[in-house]
Amino acid sequence: MSQIDNLPPLRDVIATHGLRAKKELGQNFLFDLNLTARIARVGGSLEGVRVIEVGPGPGGLTRALLAEGAREVIAIERDARALPALAEISEAYPGRLTVIAGDAMEIDYRTLADGPTRIIANLPYNIGTQLLTGWLTMEPWPPFFESMTLMFQREVAERICAKPSEDPYGRLGVLAGWRSEARIAFNVGKQAFVPPPNVTSAVVHLMPKPVEEGLPVRHVEQVTKAAFGQRRKMVRQSLKSLGVPVEGLLAAAELKGDERAEDLPISAFLAMARALPGLRS
Repeated sequence: MSQIDNLPPLRDVIATHGLRAKKELGQNFLFDLNLTARIARVGGSLEGVRVIEVGPGPGGLTRALLAEGAREVIAIERDARALPALAEISEAYPGRLTVIAGDAMEIDYRTLADGPTRIIANLPYNIGTQLLTGWLTMEPWPPFFESMTLMFQREVAERICAKPSEDPYGRLGVLAGWRSEARIAFNVGKQAFVPPPNVTSAVVHLMPKPVEEGLPVRHVEQVTKAAFGQRRKMVRQSLKSLGVPVEGLLAAAELKGDERAEDLPISAFLAMARALPGLRS
C-alpha cells in the first residue's frame, strides 16, 4: 500500500488513538489509501470543489479527498474518539479541513455548500439509506450538490440503481431514478474493511437531473409506498391504501390495473402522483 501524504499509515493512526470500530455507529474503517483515492476520483477532478464527507472516522477517505485536490473538506463526525486523528489531518492540510462534531442526521446540508460542492462518503451503514433519501428529496431541485459518491452495502446499491422488472427495483430505485442518474462505480470486497462486514459493498455515483416543477416529493412517496407496500399484488389492489379513487390514477398513467409495481416505469409513478387529489392544495 502506497502513501498519499506524509501522515502515518492508517493502521498506526488507529492504534495510536485506540479507534476500535463500533458496530452501533455502523463503522467499518477503510485502511487502503489506494482504494480511498479511487473513491475520491469517481466523480472526476476535485480541483476547486468543496466536499462534504459524513463519517470520516480515522480519515482515510478524508486524506484521499485532500490529496486529490479538493479545495476544502467538511467532515461530519459523531464519534469523539476520531476527532484527534482528524485534527492531525487538519494540521497537515492547513485551512482545508473543517470538522463538525455532530450527528449527521441533524445537519442542514444546504448551509455547508460554497461554490461547486459534492458529497463523497463511506456512509455509516446504519444511516446510509436515510441520508440518501433525505438528499434525494431536498427542495428546491436540482439541489446544492453537483454529485454524490457514496459507499453502501452492495444490496442497497443495487436497489438504488435498479430498473423496472429487476428484482431490487422498489421505492428507492424510483426515487433515485426520478431525480438522478445513478450507477454502481465498482464493488468493494469485505477484506478492504476493518472489521470486515458480512457483505460486499459498492460505490454508487449519483448525478442530479432536472425534474418537472410542481410535483411534490410527498406525492411520489405516497404512491410508491402504496404500490410497493404489496408489491406482488396488482396495482389496482395495492393502490387502494391511498384512500382515493384508484381508477383516476390508473387512467392518468395509462395502466389497466393488473400490472405489478415492480414492472412499472418511473413515468407511471410520476403520472399517478401528479393525479393525486390535493396537488394544488
